[in-house]
Amino acid sequence: MLGVESMKIFYLVFCLLLLSVTSAYAHGEKKPHDMTSPDSLAISVSLDAQGKLWRVSVSDGFVEVSSSENLGNNFTQPVKVNVDKQKITAHGEVRPKIAIGSKGEIYVTWMQNLPTRFSGHIWFARSINDGKTFEKPIIVHQDRAEIGHGFEEISVAPNGDVTVLWLDARDLVAAKQAGLKRVGSSIYYAVSTDAGKSFKPEQKLADNSCECCRITTTNKPDGTTVAMWRHVFEGSERDHNIAEIPKAGAKPDPHRATFGRWVIDGCPHHGAAIASGGEGKDWWGYHMAYFDGNDKKPGLYYSRMDGVAWVASPAKKFGDNSKQAGHPAILSSGQKTGEEHVWLVWREIKDGKSSILGMHSEDGGRSWSDAKTLANTSQKADYPFLLQHKNTPYLVWNTQQEGLQVLPLAK
Repeated sequence: MLGVESMKIFYLVFCLLLLSVTSAYAHGEKKPHDMTSPDSLAISVSLDAQGKLWRVSVSDGFVEVSSSENLGNNFTQPVKVNVDKQKITAHGEVRPKIAIGSKGEIYVTWMQNLPTRFSGHIWFARSINDGKTFEKPIIVHQDRAEIGHGFEEISVAPNGDVTVLWLDARDLVAAKQAGLKRVGSSIYYAVSTDAGKSFKPEQKLADNSCECCRITTTNKPDGTTVAMWRHVFEGSERDHNIAEIPKAGAKPDPHRATFGRWVIDGCPHHGAAIASGGEGKDWWGYHMAYFDGNDKKPGLYYSRMDGVAWVASPAKKFGDNSKQAGHPAILSSGQKTGEEHVWLVWREIKDGKSSILGMHSEDGGRSWSDAKTLANTSQKADYPFLLQHKNTPYLVWNTQQEGLQVLPLAK
């Protein structure tokens, strides 16, 4: 383990590097994800009601979707989603997303890189014939300026409504043109109430989001979509906000969810994870897992957020920060017995080897089992996913050496 002084020096260097990235962004130089070709390991996955595993990836300028009826042992021939070849981001926090509709629709989103640096469009396409073909893709947002629209997330409510959220630079650009100072991006969203046939004009959810951390979503039992993101608070504190997607005519009401008070003038490229807590009348709020780079105890943290009083519980630190513990995923499942099982997984790296570690809670996150190693690989590996079919949770992990691993998690 690094000593306290060594950790301080490490994070000072880390922050300076991030500051240089942010400065480069402001001066029109390339950001890290612009310098990199699509990563074949950077995929997204989802399970449908029948237990079929759906996978979206990028290959040679095309978004491709395939499926497996045996939990990843074999996949169908990939189906191309976009008609024309594009420059598509698929790396780290930015990658195509896939979601399943209430009637089995297959929804896919992705970010197209445009010629102007750091600019992009968010595309959407759907399949209503079990992934055999996809309808003509559309750009989700009506703002077609060649500016930043990226880091999208998709959420499907139980009633079939589809919500797409993304980080948006339009307000930052407008502020600069007016000679005003502005921090961070904005979060915009668009909603489809006709199962993806069309989207209503986009609306703003929040100002001053962190520029390069993924948005994460969940749904309340009533179907309301809830978003969590890293936010730039006063004094450049980069903690997290939570907000419900408001009903038509209502205003967004974001709430601060974490209080690490990490001061940094740059984006850590490290998004959070969220899961709804409890089911039906037993719903109480949200499980949250996130990275906090505060000087005293940097690393991964878990906490609960009261969804009515909007009060967060004391944060619990987990993972080994000296092994780059990061990119958590979380899954909650309320049982008929009244027990609420929660699974929490994350990736750690040491000497070039990656591992997925996990913990399990049987009481809604109040107490946890000891962390244990769930999977290992000696070569490159993606971030972990958690999915559930019926009452069985699965860890999904894409690795260079072993391929896509789908592992059931025991209680």
